[in-house]
Amino acid sequence: MTKRTAKLFGALTGAAIATVLAAAAQAQETVKIGLLATLEGPFAAGGQDGMRGAELAVKERGGTVAGKKIELVKASSDAKPDVAVNSTRKLVEQDKVQIMVGPLSGSEGIAVKEYSKSQPGVTFINGGSGAQATTLLNPSPNFFRFNTDGGQWMVGLGDYAYNTKKFKKMALVAEDYAFPYSQVQGFMAEFCKAGGKVTHKAWVPLGGKDYSSVIAKLPQDVDALLVVLGGSDAVNFLSQYEQAGGDKPMVGGSITVDQTVLNFKGKRRESLLGTAAAGPMADSIDTPEWKKFVADYKANFKDGFPSPSLFAFVYYINMKAALDALEAVKGDLSGNQEKYREALKALKLKTPVGEITLDENRQAIGPTFITEVAKGPDGVFFNKVVKTIPKVDQKLNLSKEEFEKMGLGSRDVPNCP
Repeated sequence: MTKRTAKLFGALTGAAIATVLAAAAQAQETVKIGLLATLEGPFAAGGQDGMRGAELAVKERGGTVAGKKIELVKASSDAKPDVAVNSTRKLVEQDKVQIMVGPLSGSEGIAVKEYSKSQPGVTFINGGSGAQATTLLNPSPNFFRFNTDGGQWMVGLGDYAYNTKKFKKMALVAEDYAFPYSQVQGFMAEFCKAGGKVTHKAWVPLGGKDYSSVIAKLPQDVDALLVVLGGSDAVNFLSQYEQAGGDKPMVGGSITVDQTVLNFKGKRRESLLGTAAAGPMADSIDTPEWKKFVADYKANFKDGFPSPSLFAFVYYINMKAALDALEAVKGDLSGNQEKYREALKALKLKTPVGEITLDENRQAIGPTFITEVAKGPDGVFFNKVVKTIPKVDQKLNLSKEEFEKMGLGSRDVPNCP
C-alpha cells in the first residue's frame, strides 16, 4: 500500500467513524414517543382530535425538550383492546419508542396497562382512556394517567340532575364496556343517594348502527334519559331518537355532548340545548390559561373543531406531563427510567383547567365541570360551565369505606330501581 493510498484509506476510515459517531450522537439526542389513538371505528373523530392535542403539546416546545428532539411515532386502534395492544406492541418492540402515550378508549386502557407490566424499561402515559379499573385495580408501576377517569368526570352531575333539573326518575342508554360503567357509577352514586331512581338500563354494543329496538323499549314514565354514548354512536342514537318522535330531555355523559357530537346536523341537535353533562373541561372556561389553549388549538389546526374536544384536551395534558417530566430530568431516561418516573409522580401539572396531581396509583386528581349545552351568537353549540367541583379523587370524593361498600362500577353497580 502506497503512502498516498494509506492516507486516503485513513481519511475515509476516519470519515466513516465520524459518521457513525455522529449518527449515534444524533440518536442519543432524539427521544421517541409512541402516540396511539383510535383513528378507526366509532371514535375516529375523537382520535384525530386527540392526535391534535398531543401534537400541540410538542409544538409548544418547538419540538425539543432539554436539547433533545421529540420524535412522535404514531399508530392507530379502533377502540378494541386487542387491536390497541397489538399497535402498542409494535411501537414498543419494533419501533423502539422510549415513552408511550395512549390509548383513547376505556377497555383499551385496561389492556395496555396490563401489557405495560411486561415492558419495565418503557414508561406508559395514558392518552384519553377513562375506565376506573385502569389505575384503580392492579395498577402498573410504569403506567401513569394525568387525566381524571370517567367516574371522576361525572361527580356533581347526579346531584345537579336531581336537585337543579328536578329529574327524579330516569332511564339509561349506554355502551356496554368499561368506560360507560365508570361514567354511570359517577352519576348514579349521587343521583341514587339523593333519592333518584333509574328504572331502565339499556346497555348497547360499541359501534352500534341500529337503535330502533332500544328506543322502542324506553319507558315513557321517566323524567329524562341518561345517555352515555360517544362519537358516531351518539350521533346515530340522537338521529334515530328524533326520527322516532322521542322528546325526553337528556343528561349526557362526558363524550355524549362533546364537540365531536355537537357538530352533527339534525333537528335533534336543537333539542340538546340545556342538556346537562359533566367532564374534565368545558368550552366556556373563563380563564387566561384556557383561552390561550383554545387560541393555540385554533391557530394550529384549521381542520379542527370550533373548540378543542375532550379528546384533544386529555391527550394534550398527558403529552404535556410526559414532556414536563422529561424537562425536569434534563432528558435523562437512563437507569430503567427511574428518575423520569419519580419526576412524573412528583409533578404538579399546570394545565388549561388548573393544577393536576397524582395519587398513590399514579392516577390524576383534578377538577370536574358541570355544564349545559348552549348556543353562541355565531350559532355554534358549546358547553357552558354552571358549576365546578375541585380536586375530585378516584373514589368520587367518597370515604374509602363508602366507595368500597358500593364496589366498582359495572352493569349492576350502582343500582336504584
